[in-house]
Amino acid sequence: MPEEIQENKLFVGNLPWSIADEQLRDLFAAIEGVEVVEAKVISDKMTGRSRGFGFVTLVNAEMAKIAIEALNNKEVDGRTIFVNVSRPMKRDEDRGGRNSGGYGRNSR
Repeated sequence: MPEEIQENKLFVGNLPWSIADEQLRDLFAAIEGVEVVEAKVISDKMTGRSRGFGFVTLVNAEMAKIAIEALNNKEVDGRTIFVNVSRPMKRDEDRGGRNSGGYGRNSR
């Protein structure tokens, strides 16, 4: 059963390594007509360092469209970011297989 796509939740990729949640929020909040509900930069669980992407939730889908138009393929601190509607992460069975790791596992 596929999850419903939230048209107001955006995926932001290729973020500068130095950007934090607050700067990501400020980047979107600076766009006229856009109100940010939540902004989160995803970090590595082991190191705590940014993984270079994040998610921004806006009040509605119309604001999301405005934000995509304003920021997709724009340069932020020397990196060209991309912004699009977030899609649900695929489960293992949706990715095409059960064997999800281990070189040579079950290959005999």
